[in-house]
Amino acid sequence: MIGPLLEVRGIRHAALLDADGHVVTSAGIGADQAAQLGVLVASARAVIASLRSATGASAWTELMLDVAGGPLLLTPHGDQVLLAAFDDVSSLGRVRFAVRRLLGKA
Repeated sequence: MIGPLLEVRGIRHAALLDADGHVVTSAGIGADQAAQLGVLVASARAVIASLRSATGASAWTELMLDVAGGPLLLTPHGDQVLLAAFDDVSSLGRVRFAVRRLLGKA
């Protein structure tokens, strides 16, 4: 399902994680590295929950994190989260479009 994201210029790897932070599927990353993404996504979900509570928002659409390994785009898909790691923040528009197209939101 997420393999086509690797064809988008700038995307390094992608992973779909379930509500418990377990990798459902991944592309472009080793299994042991993908498993470590669960901790990152769990932390991001905590930040999102806090921001939703503070703002009264009922849902979230995306979260972009710029971490030491490069930027990450987290996008909800039901109770799962699609993580796309890419090369540079300047690629964000292209990455967002590709993720939305993949998820049927574009």
